[in-house]
Amino acid sequence: MTTTLDRLRNGQTATVTALDVDGAERRRLMDLGVLPGTPIRVDRVSPLGDPTAYLVRGSVIALRRHQARGIHITVGQG
Repeated sequence: MTTTLDRLRNGQTATVTALDVDGAERRRLMDLGVLPGTPIRVDRVSPLGDPTAYLVRGSVIALRRHQARGIHITVGQG
């Protein structure tokens, strides 16, 4: 199933397929290791739901919902 990162639930893992962001935001995500083909997992969701912590390449990063909407993912079956 293909969707965006903001739709992933706590504990779910997916694979990044594309980045739909530009400029400095795109560079920041790439510097953090968010690249196509990279596995990403929801690590923690803040009490109010924003930001969310994600595990990427062994590091935990925090992204706001609007940032996560620009990251396209594929969620594995089962």
